[in-house]
Amino acid sequence: MSNNRKWLVAILALSVALRLGVSLYLGDAVVELPGVTDQLSYHNLAIRVMDGHGFSFGEPWWPVTAANAPTAHWSYLYTYYLVVVYKIFGVHALAARLIQSLVVGILQPLLVYWIGKRLINAQAGLAGALITAVYGYFIYYAGTLMTEPFYITGILAVLYVAIMWALDTASASKALRYGLILGLLAVATILMRQLFLLVMPFILLWIAWVKLRQKQSALLGVAASVVIIGLVILPFTLFNYQRFDRFVLLNTNAGFAFFWGNLPQYGTEFEPIMTAETGNYLSVIPEKYRGLDEAALDQALLGEGLKNILADPLRYILLSVSRIPHYFMFWPSSSSGLISNLTRVGSFGLFLPFMLYGLYLWLSNRISEAKRSIEHPLFFLLLFAVVYTGIHIFTWTLVRYRLPVDAVMILFAGVSLIDIGRRFWMQRNKARNEPMLSR
Repeated sequence: MSNNRKWLVAILALSVALRLGVSLYLGDAVVELPGVTDQLSYHNLAIRVMDGHGFSFGEPWWPVTAANAPTAHWSYLYTYYLVVVYKIFGVHALAARLIQSLVVGILQPLLVYWIGKRLINAQAGLAGALITAVYGYFIYYAGTLMTEPFYITGILAVLYVAIMWALDTASASKALRYGLILGLLAVATILMRQLFLLVMPFILLWIAWVKLRQKQSALLGVAASVVIIGLVILPFTLFNYQRFDRFVLLNTNAGFAFFWGNLPQYGTEFEPIMTAETGNYLSVIPEKYRGLDEAALDQALLGEGLKNILADPLRYILLSVSRIPHYFMFWPSSSSGLISNLTRVGSFGLFLPFMLYGLYLWLSNRISEAKRSIEHPLFFLLLFAVVYTGIHIFTWTLVRYRLPVDAVMILFAGVSLIDIGRRFWMQRNKARNEPMLSR
């Protein structure tokens, strides 16, 4: 076994051990914890599905879902994951946590390693994998009953396949195969969080552009991806129509998020969590919409959000700008608990300088293997980070919504660690040799 492989195995073992440890600490109880309240919804929804009540709650539930009324607010795929685990092991959240931690504990660092090795070198890939393994946010969320762990893993897998397709200059005959694989990975990621639908056109357009520059056609593969995504989402759309008697592509959460993210009450200063001064999330919903079902309300609130923006576009722009510090928050806050502050500072706060330095190394052309061009996958990863960030800056922002960007930028942090380590050893060797040369 090569040294790189040995290091990789050790990193994966560390990654899994840390995540399993957190899962064991969280245990079998499902309680409200900082930043992971959604796990209460997924746990209870899975139990309702198992008991034959379908996708509904037995009592009034977030956001404005009546008791026993249909809901499409939550990821169908992740709910089914919990249902399958609970069917096999009984209703034990710990079982779901442990399986999830094992899967993402292996796949997340491994995907970062593969991307880093392919784009730069094995050392950068190993450094990125190590950072991913010890990254506080990823460790914390790995054991929570939420979509984040699988969603981030799915994004990394989609980006990896897109990069492999783009770099395969002999891929004309493999376009269909690449397209099918990319489509399957993309739709699995979309079923975790429908927001990724907004990102896929950018990814497919970049692939088409790269193939055009290579004088190849990506049309067949891109079409295959689009068809796969459409065919898998269609049954959920039909299911939603049967329950709500209206078109709902996948989930009923975009309208709520867009409305709450652009309230006039904010003025030009966004609040990630509404305070008593600005009201609560339910009280700001217009009275005329209170009797609507979840799907109708979601669409009505989307329209209200657009009206608020069109009524004062300048305020919307300033409000969006004010979301930037919340999105990139890396410092401790008195309004956050100990767990949140430790996780935030011990992950993004710790590695942000390395991400920025690694980005500087590439932009200044100090990574000889990476040419600065729009076709290069490193530029593609940077564009992904910008596009994904932009979506949240102009809609609604929470720190955890940034985690997919962290997963990508960790690669640049790995580059900086390798560069710093190289410089350290050069200086150390120079210091050792200087006394001998002076004699």
